[in-house]
Amino acid sequence: MTINCKGMLIDLNTPKIMGILNLTPDSFYDGGKFKNSDSILRQVELMLKEGATFIDLGAYSSRPGAHHVSEEEELHRLLPTISVILKEFPGCLLSIDTFRAKVAHKSLQLGAALINDISASNLDKNMFDIVAQYQVPYIMMHMKGTPQNMKELSDYDDMIKDILYYFSERVVLARKKKINDIIIDPGFGFAKNTAQNFQLLAHFNLFKTFELPLLAGLSRKSMIYKTLKSSASEALNGTTALHMIALQNGANILRAHDVKEATECIALHHEIQANRISI
Repeated sequence: MTINCKGMLIDLNTPKIMGILNLTPDSFYDGGKFKNSDSILRQVELMLKEGATFIDLGAYSSRPGAHHVSEEEELHRLLPTISVILKEFPGCLLSIDTFRAKVAHKSLQLGAALINDISASNLDKNMFDIVAQYQVPYIMMHMKGTPQNMKELSDYDDMIKDILYYFSERVVLARKKKINDIIIDPGFGFAKNTAQNFQLLAHFNLFKTFELPLLAGLSRKSMIYKTLKSSASEALNGTTALHMIALQNGANILRAHDVKEATECIALHHEIQANRISI
């Protein structure tokens, strides 16, 4: 199972890590932490050294109830950062976390390698066309509504079936647009309450039926710290525990704040898989 990033074939049969770099002042864990080029470049260098294959840049906070940000502000935060990172690290594979086609277009012009869309093109109908134009890998996530109202939209007839149907529809539409490399993210924390998030993780392997790479975005999320009655800053141990479950259930990419620990998790999972005995 491979994806093509700027002419490089990335083998996802061995799970990879997508390091998170938020350029927003209000993200739930690291908001406001990376305010200038020096701090951004230090963090990118650290994540690459610790084993990240991709760096995911987000300039629009998608945490539940986050403030809406204009397209102009998102571009203002994002574009200079892309240029600075790719000047310092020309081979860096940047994923752009955006649901806006214009933001995706301008980011890809500057050399971004993937698009990570929380709405699977539902919030901007032009997104599929831009991704198809540049022929980059496309991460499509499940969400209902918007970050501003998704918390109130967690009612489902049958959540797992509903999400499977959602992806079956979105994948067909993306294929019609000639998008080749599609990655599925079931969307932990997006229009799902804590119990539903754990249900989603327990049934994560069902999404392998699409025969597409699977991304797990569990890092320091509220399903962890609410369950443990702690906080996002104390949720690393819980994150690692759930990362192992996701890997056992077929995750190909871990989207993580803490790359070193995710790398170690993948290494231990590899040893488990390598030593399985068929009976």
